[in-house]
Amino acid sequence: MTLLKSRDLLVRTRTRLTNAIRGVMKAVGLRLPTAGGTTFPSKTALLVPEELKPSLLPLLETISHLNKQIYQFDKVIDRVAREKYPQTVRLRQISGVGPVTSLQYVLTIGDPNRFAHSRDVGAYLGLTPRRRQSGDVDQQLRISKAGNRRLRSLLVQCAQYLLGRFGPDTDLKRWGARMAERGGKNAKKRAIVAVARKLAVLLHRLWVTGDTYRPLYNAMGWSPGSAFSQAS
Repeated sequence: MTLLKSRDLLVRTRTRLTNAIRGVMKAVGLRLPTAGGTTFPSKTALLVPEELKPSLLPLLETISHLNKQIYQFDKVIDRVAREKYPQTVRLRQISGVGPVTSLQYVLTIGDPNRFAHSRDVGAYLGLTPRRRQSGDVDQQLRISKAGNRRLRSLLVQCAQYLLGRFGPDTDLKRWGARMAERGGKNAKKRAIVAVARKLAVLLHRLWVTGDTYRPLYNAMGWSPGSAFSQAS
């Protein structure tokens, strides 16, 4: 858990530095193109005006150093997950779920058998909407945000990947895409949270049953017993 916390701190520090640099560049009328954390320093360094180099280049160098440290953490976390927590390998059958998310999930849940039903995991992680009930009123509010903030954030990131352009075609993606198409300015946000919640349930189901994950269970008409069918 200390490894995961340390890595998270480095990632958040990198994000703050990146946002600060974008803010400075925007203030002088320059909008930086989209770039991942690893490529941001090299791409941005080419666009920094001469008068801003003394203040921004040291920050870019710091981000490059953070990238190297995060990469080292990733290697250690991958090794620890495989050697000490082999159940994480089963969870990584789902595209987008890597060593960090799977290890955080296993360490946060602890004993999977303490949940009578897999769907209970969504509420435990604060991914289910709160409700305001009074008389004839039954209003659905925002998610409760209870439980482990770091794991909830990781699951949301996985959901964003699954629903994004690079996410593979799966039942989970199709289900989330249909929800996002229902309309409304917040439809996509609700779909991401809903996919994150279903992903939390699916990971628990894979863990306790040892099933093989079938990405297109519904589309291909697999026989009952699939982890996705149990999570649906």
